[in-house]
Amino acid sequence: MNASWYTQTEDVIVLKIYVQPGAKHNEIVGLYNNALKIRVATPAIDGRANVALLKYIAELFEVSRREIILKRGDTSRYKSIEVRNSRVNPDHLLK
Repeated sequence: MNASWYTQTEDVIVLKIYVQPGAKHNEIVGLYNNALKIRVATPAIDGRANVALLKYIAELFEVSRREIILKRGDTSRYKSIEVRNSRVNPDHLLK
């Protein structure tokens, strides 16, 4: 699997995400420009789409919300997100 959209160490995964806010529902679309494209149902108003995205990623990686950190891209569609202490393989998100 092409892993250019994430890096992983023992207990930290850093994801490259391209987010599309205001969708009908939350879903993983696939890869887009070396990033994982995710649609979130929440509109990009006052950071609400970021909150929804981080919550969705926490669910996908089976960790609490406090284990998810937005590292870059607060106001951009391209984001760098850190996931801590997950045992979920990121490649499984594309299946």
